[in-house]
Amino acid sequence: MGVIIGMDPHKRSATIEVIDQTGRLVAVGRFGTDKAGYAELLAAGRLHPDRVWAVEGCNGIGRHIAHRLVHDGERVVDVPAKLSAQVRIFATGNARKTDPVDAHSVALAALYAPPEPGLRPVLVQDDLVVMALMVDRRDELGRARTQTINRLHRLLLELIPGGAKQFLSASQARALVATVKPRDIVGKTRRRFVVELITELEGIDRKIKAAEKELTALVIERGSTLLELTGIGPTGAARLLADVGDIHRFRDKDRFASWNGTAPLDASSGAQQRHRLSRAGNRRINRTLHIMAVVQLRNPTPGREFYDARKAGGTPSLMAMRSLKRRLSNIVYARMVADQNRRDQNRATGPGGQRGNDSDSSATGSQPHTGTSDKPLPGPAINQRRTLAPAMS
Repeated sequence: MGVIIGMDPHKRSATIEVIDQTGRLVAVGRFGTDKAGYAELLAAGRLHPDRVWAVEGCNGIGRHIAHRLVHDGERVVDVPAKLSAQVRIFATGNARKTDPVDAHSVALAALYAPPEPGLRPVLVQDDLVVMALMVDRRDELGRARTQTINRLHRLLLELIPGGAKQFLSASQARALVATVKPRDIVGKTRRRFVVELITELEGIDRKIKAAEKELTALVIERGSTLLELTGIGPTGAARLLADVGDIHRFRDKDRFASWNGTAPLDASSGAQQRHRLSRAGNRRINRTLHIMAVVQLRNPTPGREFYDARKAGGTPSLMAMRSLKRRLSNIVYARMVADQNRRDQNRATGPGGQRGNDSDSSATGSQPHTGTSDKPLPGPAINQRRTLAPAMS
């Protein structure tokens, strides 16, 4: 590796800094992220034959440009925002935060990153990218459905004394509104809006059903058995696969639990040993595990038995729930490891033994604690393209 190109990405611009293996500054530059600006950025980087791009926040704001670099055959590693922030804090200059300073911190973080576990290379798995897009769309449809139901309830309460029951389906709402025939203009207007909302709700339900069907097919096609676990549906399985990517990036189940926020934080002091709830980690995966735990508690499952045993031993309800989520995290980890091992073995022994481009997804974070660098720009980054300028000696 000859040089490291550290990048602080934004929506419309990217600031880079090139350093060699001694940490000496080679070149700096700021480019737009449109077609012309990206072409200049790529050409400037390719002036250095042996290079590695270190991009901050490939799980967030840096994803769009990291993907483009990977598709153009470049080597890219993901630098978590927290890691570059630590470099910036301990650097001189009163921890000032500017785009060039951020790019410098990213480059140094990549240069001095420990070999174990090291920074994860950004490789694109098309099926996981599609899965991430689909599950995000499914979540958006779920939120839209909730908003539509809330508006429907508000209008029904004003149209019908006592309103409708809490859990209302589109067919039930249509049958209910069919019994109401207001004669005044206000009532007629409310009824018309209710009918429109019911139509919208029916459309959202159809889209949700189609999305879940497609997600199920994607999960099965990838060879995952997560759907066999009680409490994991198509959305939860797809979220796990899309956000985790390569499960082998976690050394063990404890690292996985720390990443998803189910591992408690050690708050011991002296002889007093205690732990507290962790609110860090990937909250989307934490939510998936919470839903899994709730479903298991509602059914006669091993999870219910585990929870009851903890309660019988004097553990408070909330702590028993946290223990159950941690236990389910271990189960999910073991299942994903087994699936990945089987998948790797099938690829290695498949026709021609070709593995293909299937190691890790830039939709996943690099390390258990990842963040994004979604800082606002001082101003619009239009017409900010320029060629790479050599560093001042």
